[in-house]
Amino acid sequence: MAVIVALGAFLMTLAGGWTAQRVTDRRHLVLGLAGGLMLGVVGLDLLPESLHAAGREVFGVPLALLLFVAGFLIAHVVERLLAVRQAAHGAENGGRVPQVGLTAAAAMVGHSLADGVALGAAFQVGGGMGVAVALAVITHDFADGFNTYTLTRLYGNERRKALMMLFADAVAPVVGAASTLLFTLPEEPLGAYLGFFGGVLLYLAAAEILPEAHHEHPALSTLMCTVGGVAGIWLVVGLAD
Repeated sequence: MAVIVALGAFLMTLAGGWTAQRVTDRRHLVLGLAGGLMLGVVGLDLLPESLHAAGREVFGVPLALLLFVAGFLIAHVVERLLAVRQAAHGAENGGRVPQVGLTAAAAMVGHSLADGVALGAAFQVGGGMGVAVALAVITHDFADGFNTYTLTRLYGNERRKALMMLFADAVAPVVGAASTLLFTLPEEPLGAYLGFFGGVLLYLAAAEILPEAHHEHPALSTLMCTVGGVAGIWLVVGLAD
């Protein structure tokens, strides 16, 4: 059952990526929505889940929050180092480093893989848990597909690479769900990963996606897309509960 439900997540991820492609003439709206979706996923989904799963503290601070800050800082450091290296070689892409986009998309794939594992584990628990997690995974995988394609293209990668990352992100929950037939990922490492990934995602949303969305088109419609993205994730999380 978990694998069958994961196939629905596969289709929703592809639908999200397809939507991101079709609205390229409204790029500022796409980026505004993507920023809102990413902010909503981090604040309303990833952080609460990671704090619950990786609850132990390290020197008075929850492990998930430490890794959240580490993820934010590492994303910033990596991007700056890659940008300096690119500038030293005379490359120009408006300050965008393609490797950062691919790395961010790979992190999205890892998140989707974790979604699949969580889905399989929920069906092992039984009761209404499987249905609740299935609803959450299927609906927010649309946002995952949307963000995976948008992030990859925003950093100057070819459309072919963006489609490859989108397909990998779509397949990931199916693989994750199928893997639970063989083993179960311990809760604490999963929570730690989600905290780290949340920090990376927040950096990309706050430092890259949203500034780019409002750079050339500081319109109310762009702002409303961002707010709508956050509200949409909130609705998904509320329905899943």
